[in-house]
Amino acid sequence: MRPFISLLLILWSYTFNVSAQKKFNQVLTDSLNSWVVFDQIAAKSPEGKYKLMSRARLEQFKDSVFTTHQKLLSQVFEKYGYPGYDMVGKEASNHFWLMVQHCDKQPNFQQKVLKAMKKEVDSGNAHPQNFAYLTDRVRLNTSQKQVYGTQITYNTDSCQAIPRALVDSATVNQRRKQVGLPPIEVYLNEMSALHFMMNKASYEKKGILKPKILKLP
Repeated sequence: MRPFISLLLILWSYTFNVSAQKKFNQVLTDSLNSWVVFDQIAAKSPEGKYKLMSRARLEQFKDSVFTTHQKLLSQVFEKYGYPGYDMVGKEASNHFWLMVQHCDKQPNFQQKVLKAMKKEVDSGNAHPQNFAYLTDRVRLNTSQKQVYGTQITYNTDSCQAIPRALVDSATVNQRRKQVGLPPIEVYLNEMSALHFMMNKASYEKKGILKPKILKLP
């Protein structure tokens, strides 16, 4: 009986350690929610005092934020793995993903996170749409074509959002549907409209009074 009891103790110990690792972590949650504030300042169009920065100074600021966050996120990942909903809640888990999105200078790190994230997505512990976005980001950062068409650029001659290099564009909506994303035409139209509103004055100077809209499937 002793070997059997020993085996039970080993299994109990392993289960306890795993559950302890997955215990909700308020300190980590608060940290992720704090870091993302600066991430969004760096990622979005400059506002307030940041609009007064020179282009070079602004780029230096952005690079500093993203580089610092990559180091912090790497430490989190090494210690806890991918922080899913059960560990930090949906909001902070999404913040972790969002900041990893901006670690473009460290695609190897993004790949490691993506692989771990897949397991959490499969167990309902992370967002499948976020997984799609990071998949495309990683593929483009490693000189591959994207899968879901989430990463875009713009034709500024017509104010139209267009997907960057894409695998098999004819079936992209099937792949998008699998992760809960809307048809790519809907997505591109939304981004075109947003881009027009953000740059309305400059487009109107060129005689463009509205974005170019794709027909919906």
